[in-house]
Amino acid sequence: MPRIEPVEIDQASPRVKNLYREVENNLGTVPNMIRTMAHAPVVAEAYVSFWNLIGQGVLPATLREQISLYVAESNGCTYCVSAHCAISKASGLRDEEVRDGRLGQSPNAKTNSALKFVGRILETRGKVTTQEVTAVRNAGYTDEEITEIIALVAFVIFSNYFNNATGTVNDFPKAGALATN
Repeated sequence: MPRIEPVEIDQASPRVKNLYREVENNLGTVPNMIRTMAHAPVVAEAYVSFWNLIGQGVLPATLREQISLYVAESNGCTYCVSAHCAISKASGLRDEEVRDGRLGQSPNAKTNSALKFVGRILETRGKVTTQEVTAVRNAGYTDEEITEIIALVAFVIFSNYFNNATGTVNDFPKAGALATN
């Protein structure tokens, strides 16, 4: 049950209606998370703007999704896990890659290095060591990519905390239990 109800289109301000149209044009729907954020239009706009901008970065969509899955799983955000499971499939990840993303691992050494770095960001609340940054750089990531990884972790944490706090009703196909085998 939501603690804050989504803003319905007929209740939305013109500003929010424009944002809803933009999101619907891009996703085909306006997720409940955006509709709940719309109580504060600047929050919904900031979220959509950040998502659009990070999508223009250098990280491939598949890695962005694996990072998003790992962070959401770590934060127990069932809404974001479900959303990113659906988005991950659309970005080209296979079922085992989605599962591995949720677990923070990958058989691909470079991807695994990025996910381990994400794990350290989560565990240390961003207080990673110089050696950990060097390790991800040595795995083949540029400073631009490392910067985007850090920003993406913070962004996903924001959406996880928002959904966990507001009780956003899941409007994506529910993600199954995480199989660790």
